[in-house]
Amino acid sequence: MTKQELLKDFTQNHLQIIHYIDHLPSQKFNYHSPGKWTTGQQLQHILLTITPFPKVLASKVVIREKFGEINRPTWDYSTVMENYLNTSLKAPEPFLPETEVSYSQKEKIISDIHENLNQIQQIVDTYSEEELDTLTLPHPLLGLVTIREMFYLMSYHPLHHQKQIEQLLNQDSNNNGK
Repeated sequence: MTKQELLKDFTQNHLQIIHYIDHLPSQKFNYHSPGKWTTGQQLQHILLTITPFPKVLASKVVIREKFGEINRPTWDYSTVMENYLNTSLKAPEPFLPETEVSYSQKEKIISDIHENLNQIQQIVDTYSEEELDTLTLPHPLLGLVTIREMFYLMSYHPLHHQKQIEQLLNQDSNNNGK
């Protein structure tokens, strides 16, 4: 997948979940099932996961000095996903949403996601294909991965959460006889 394709998928997948959530009524945004995040918490989690990227990606020199280059062959999308799905899949503390995310926070969270997406696109556009395959960043569950591999994960991430939201809301509809 080329850099442009990667950025397109990353952006479109985030826009897809934003569109989906933005059109939900407040009761669906706030619906809670024991042990599951609300839609609002899912949305905030997505924001928390992309917020570090504009700052982290801003300096290739710092990335190279701090994290180095990959010392293994670059993983393709299937390998990244296989390795990721074999982890705990638990979000580390810095990426956990607040206990309650109100419907009134929705517009601000969506606006912040849009702002981050725009910044990330502009910064990644300055990277070469080779830099995407050699420079590394730490992933909380996989350790050091290439920037391209990180974007494979970050492109999958919003769709994963949209599926969780859809399942949660479908359970709600089934439980309420709808």
